[in-house]
Amino acid sequence: MNASLKLIETKKEYQAALNRFQSIFHAKAGTDEAKEAELLALIMENYELKNIQIPEPDSIEAIKFMMEQSNMNLTDLSSLLGNKGNVSKVLNRTRKLSLEMIRNISKALHIPADILIKDYTLSA
Repeated sequence: MNASLKLIETKKEYQAALNRFQSIFHAKAGTDEAKEAELLALIMENYELKNIQIPEPDSIEAIKFMMEQSNMNLTDLSSLLGNKGNVSKVLNRTRKLSLEMIRNISKALHIPADILIKDYTLSA
C-alpha cells in the first residue's frame, strides 16, 4: 500500500489521486492496491465535499430525467399534472408547477420537493 497517502489540498494533488485511483480501481479484493483504492476514494471524497460545488438540478430537467428513468410518457405525466395541456405548458416552461403538481410529481417520480419548488424562469 502507498505509505504516502495524505489529505488532498490542491487540484493537482486531486488529479494525481484520481489518476492513481483509476489505475487501481479493479484491484482484487483484499490486496494492498484494493486497500489503497478504498483509502483514495475516501480522501478524494473529502476533497470533493470541500472544494467541488455541484449545482442543484433544474426543476423541469429533473422531471424530464426522472420520466426517462421511469419509462414514463407524457400521458402518464398528465395524470400527475391534471391534463395534457398542463404537461406541455410545464415542460415548455410557460406555466409554473402548482403545489398539488409538486406533491404528485415528488411522490410518483421520487424527486425531492425542495428541487421542484425552486424558482425557474418562464419562457415568453
